[in-house]
Amino acid sequence: MATIDVLDSFINYTDVGTGDVPVVFLHGNPTSSYLWRNVIPHVSDRTRVLAPDLVGMGESGKPDSEYRFADHARYLDAWFDALGLEQVVIVGHDWGGALGMDWAARHPERVRGIAVIETFLRPLRWSDLPPQGQELFRRFRSPEGERMILDDNMFIEFNLPNATKHLDPADLDVYRSYYPTRESRKPMLAWPRAFPFPGETDDVVAIVENYDRWMAASPAVPKLVMAVENGVGLGSPEMIDWAATTFASTEVVSIGPAGHHAPEDQPDAIGAAVADWIRKHELTGQA
Repeated sequence: MATIDVLDSFINYTDVGTGDVPVVFLHGNPTSSYLWRNVIPHVSDRTRVLAPDLVGMGESGKPDSEYRFADHARYLDAWFDALGLEQVVIVGHDWGGALGMDWAARHPERVRGIAVIETFLRPLRWSDLPPQGQELFRRFRSPEGERMILDDNMFIEFNLPNATKHLDPADLDVYRSYYPTRESRKPMLAWPRAFPFPGETDDVVAIVENYDRWMAASPAVPKLVMAVENGVGLGSPEMIDWAATTFASTEVVSIGPAGHHAPEDQPDAIGAAVADWIRKHELTGQA
């Protein structure tokens, strides 16, 4: 792992392989770059791969921050610039997908392609979430959420293992190790409160609408949307169909049965899909 100073903190990141156009893997909540450990080898044998821990998450610095979407975007921008990344391919999961699409929309001249899975493809309606998800995330967004996430550590102890088909206890321990205290869990609370619901979180809705416009109006940039079988919520068939018909130059590939944290369940299928897509479009300039 490598570390680089950004703004008033630092970002920890994986850096493997070699190549002029790196593939950047971005994780979401409540994971870290560890999420991609079994996906990366499918890509790093042919190009450079980078996978940062978002600020406040994983082994990255934990500055005094509200950890809103804009805060993460600011630190991520600084990380891209600190490494001098002029041309990249982005792969994102969950909030990492949203951050990746946002970065691409604001730096269109620097992105070769973008692949996403289980992410925020458009602003949400509460009806997009399954009933259990609606109840849980309404509680997270209420004052009760502080006890549930900061005190009871529910994103690690409940959400993460229940949103995978199988998560080895040793791997759960790795994720748990990043958030040992109430203070360290602040990013995990901020993320569910950032869900892009019109009329509730309009600042994030505006960000999602902006990158949706770019995704729809950038035919020169290949896009890959990976879908899980029997997806719900962010990965429902309706969401996938909407993206397939709205975003320009978009391919959809199924990676098989998986929970929301699909890179834990189907790393080989995801890695193969990304590698094949990169090779097909010659995105890194290497065979």
